[in-house]
Amino acid sequence: MGGAPREILRSVFGYDRFRSPQEEVVETVVGGGDSLLVMPTGGGKSLCFQIPALVRDGCGVVVSPLIALMRDQVAALALLGVRAAYLNSTLNPVERREVEERLLAGDLDLLYVAPERLLMEGTLALLGRVKLALFAIDEAHCVSQWGHDFRPEYLELAQLGERFPEVPRIALTATADGEMREEIVRRLALTDARIFVSGFDRPNICYRVAAKRDGRAQLRRFLDDHRGEAGIVYCLSRKRVEETAAWLRDQGWEALPYHAGLETEVRQANQDRFLTDDGVVIVATIAFGMGIDKPDVRFVAHLDMPRSIEAYYQETGRAGRDGLPAEAWMVYGLGDVITLRKMVAASEADEAHKRRESQRLEAMLGFCEATTCRRTLLLGHFGEAHPGPCGRCDNCLEPPPTWDATEAAQQAISCCYRTGQRFGVGHLIDVLTGKESERTLRLGHHRLYTFGIGKGRSATAWRTLFRQLIASGFLAVDGEGYGTLSLTDRCRPLLHGEETLTLREEARTPAKRRRDKPKGRVAAVPSDADPALWEALRATRKGLADAQGVPPYVIFHDATLLEMAVRRPASHAQLLEVNGVGETKLERYGDAFLAVLRNPTVPPPTLPSE
Repeated sequence: MGGAPREILRSVFGYDRFRSPQEEVVETVVGGGDSLLVMPTGGGKSLCFQIPALVRDGCGVVVSPLIALMRDQVAALALLGVRAAYLNSTLNPVERREVEERLLAGDLDLLYVAPERLLMEGTLALLGRVKLALFAIDEAHCVSQWGHDFRPEYLELAQLGERFPEVPRIALTATADGEMREEIVRRLALTDARIFVSGFDRPNICYRVAAKRDGRAQLRRFLDDHRGEAGIVYCLSRKRVEETAAWLRDQGWEALPYHAGLETEVRQANQDRFLTDDGVVIVATIAFGMGIDKPDVRFVAHLDMPRSIEAYYQETGRAGRDGLPAEAWMVYGLGDVITLRKMVAASEADEAHKRRESQRLEAMLGFCEATTCRRTLLLGHFGEAHPGPCGRCDNCLEPPPTWDATEAAQQAISCCYRTGQRFGVGHLIDVLTGKESERTLRLGHHRLYTFGIGKGRSATAWRTLFRQLIASGFLAVDGEGYGTLSLTDRCRPLLHGEETLTLREEARTPAKRRRDKPKGRVAAVPSDADPALWEALRATRKGLADAQGVPPYVIFHDATLLEMAVRRPASHAQLLEVNGVGETKLERYGDAFLAVLRNPTVPPPTLPSE
């Protein structure tokens, strides 16, 4: 295509300016240099290889781990007038040959390919016959053997630098702390690459975390504020996914399950409905979401605690990619900790990996129990400072009360010690509350000093305290996954009265939430925009999308429609000034949207399906 980066940004993608550090990354790649880019989901990573591929001679090759991502990005690029295609297992031999012929004829600006296919000798030989603009290795954290998204094929991508030494490479990810960045550089042989870290903050996301009392009831209360909105609910197990999706459907939600155990056709159909229909909720395991481009996901809910802060950040990052307000909500409990411990213990990883996973789990639990600004803690985990309070998390909006838990903690720890550090929370609570169960009497624990010492606190209160002591590092859950608790070295000064302990007080009833917006889908509309116009613009977009067989956001993002609703452009020239409206989309859709902007009540013109 050719042209200057800023010219292409405006004419093709419809944006006036680069975000930091997009322009510097683009200049590095255009100049032939290697780079690693860490940028939050929704921050504009794709532009950092798409624009250089249009500026440089030849075809840019994008390594992508998911078929859905390839299909969506190619469809979106086609509507921008960019010549793009993909090579993956969904193509039949005739279709694959057509793509290869377009590549050889110089008729492609971008080619998306899975790592498995890229590394086939036939594919590498094909690429050796054409002019290549760049290699973009998306979701580069898949190279990390410490990550749950690990793809062994990514380890072989280092050979690209040896086989095509003159072709610049850019690795991209939304999730990589300092240690993982070093691993990516090492495993992909990006020795001389420039590293760009744009920051991890997602200021449009509001973070909320609560102790699990009745998970479904808590989820229902949260979802009541999101009727008609698209969202994701994450669960730890496939069984829980199926049960939760069925329950949500009974509650009147359009909820679909997604996990690796479903038939491929069903899984794909459910994902397609989530991408193309409004107000669909996907209930999923972590198998869902990587590479999903849907920008208008208004919430991500965790019905179970994620295994690490990295996983939590990546999964919550799928909300609000369009920059509009979104929520990340989670409930967690001691049962989650025990389940995750079992998963770590049952894995076939070596001891070093298991130790690392245990440390990540402890950090996640500590994040859940925190009383300070969650954004500050989240960004601090990735080495980024945040002054706080952010005003966009539960701890900032409703600061939790605290209490002096020193004496109660001493009683709990002492009970764990006197019973031999061989029992789980349930039995320890029976001893503390003086419950003469068959097991307590058989073991002689009714004769211990700690028997009945905690009668003044309920079993629920003791369970909360044990969870908090684990989170604070005073007690450890056994590595074999049986839930047995043992003392750590941190206990000594607390037991000896040399240290006091302040913990968050468990809320007895759900806190009244301070909302940034009223209930309902139209809540995203700014006060100076007409809700009727907003809905008319969305209806126009949906009609055009359905006619062309693409998700609505491929036509225009919500943020673009909102800007139209506020600015009310009346001509092609004015519409071109709206962010997200490039020259190709203006030509394709300009008249349809201008007609709606002039009169929202008149049915807009539609385009024939393509």
